[in-house]
Amino acid sequence: MKNNEIPAPLGLLARFSENDRDRLGEALRTLLVHGSILGFESGDRDLYHWSYQNRSFLDEIATLFELKLYWDHPERVVQAVPQNPAFVLRFRLDATLVLLTLWYEFDTAVRDRGETPPIRLTVQQLNDALIAKFEPLRKNLPRQSRLREILSLAQRKNFLRFTPDAIPERAYIEVLPTLKRIIPFQDLEEWSQNAERYVGAAKDILNDAEEVQNDDEGAE
Repeated sequence: MKNNEIPAPLGLLARFSENDRDRLGEALRTLLVHGSILGFESGDRDLYHWSYQNRSFLDEIATLFELKLYWDHPERVVQAVPQNPAFVLRFRLDATLVLLTLWYEFDTAVRDRGETPPIRLTVQQLNDALIAKFEPLRKNLPRQSRLREILSLAQRKNFLRFTPDAIPERAYIEVLPTLKRIIPFQDLEEWSQNAERYVGAAKDILNDAEEVQNDDEGAE
């Protein structure tokens, strides 16, 4: 080998060209940061097709991060789901209530009304659904600015697409199928059982916190 020649890459990536190695890095970063690659969106179309062509290798790499890749080729989606509880997303109470509500709205739209994803609803419809489903926790439901933060976070994780509007209640939400795999309930009955347990546990925690606050105020 001449002094000015660059040595060929060795190891696992030896079979990839420089361009393919760049694509691999981009795919892994996207999966780790956003949780999925959405091939139906123009910005990720080429990356999805490259990933699908090299899916067996990506599957192997993902296992090193304790991630399982779910491939939905008809929908042009690959999603990384953590297998280790340490990597599972954890949300505050209000964000969890929002995501549970969006799951419910997605499921009923697809199962009962035969709609095709993504499922569209307005912020006003989401707020109405939140109140209807979680009335006991009404004081803990997010206000307008906080709701926008939650929706922005969910958008970064590719659970939905959010389109703001000059009138906040008219802003549009498009719920993507990726949300269903992160909250893997089988049906509405399982959703209802878990929602009831969650509401009960949340009420207990909030009541305990209120009692502690009252005790502190009484001691002053």
